[in-house]
Amino acid sequence: MIESHRVEYKKTLTDTLEKEVVAFLNSNEGGVIYLGIDKFGQAVGLENPDETQLKVKDRLKHNISPSCLGLFEVILEQREHKHIIKAIVASGREKPYYIKKHGMSSKGCYLRVGSSSEPMSETMIEDMFAKRVRNSLGNIRSRRQDLSFEQLKIYYEEKGLKLNDKFASNLELLTEDGGFNYYQSHSQGAR
Repeated sequence: MIESHRVEYKKTLTDTLEKEVVAFLNSNEGGVIYLGIDKFGQAVGLENPDETQLKVKDRLKHNISPSCLGLFEVILEQREHKHIIKAIVASGREKPYYIKKHGMSSKGCYLRVGSSSEPMSETMIEDMFAKRVRNSLGNIRSRRQDLSFEQLKIYYEEKGLKLNDKFASNLELLTEDGGFNYYQSHSQGAR
């Protein structure tokens, strides 16, 4: 086996672990990181595999944002009679994921390109974040479904305009089932 867009090999636990995990979280398919395997796919093994497994879990839990708990699994395995670690990383839903200490920047956000993890451009980061926020807020059904938008209607009438029946849909204020979403519950003039 060789490294690919879904597979990364590391002989030991290195400082680039979070970078590789972030790249898989931000990709469309996720991936697998093997520790204790050289770049040719040969098992070299790990000293203290139990301790390394705990370090991996701890680093992923504390050094990546948004939280990636539930999106990775760290498994001890044996290959060629040597202890290795297999970290399975799913594609995340709250993209972009980033290394906390670098923030949501090109030093913190990575994407898997071929067999390497490349820094994302500021534009890519902004686009991915805007899509996440829009998708998240637009799909949350508001507890307030009794809104009439009277103030907005009055404002439009004062300007000589009229709101048509499609205004809530056109302004992306509705969930897929036709209820008001989270956007409108915090907008001015909703009552």
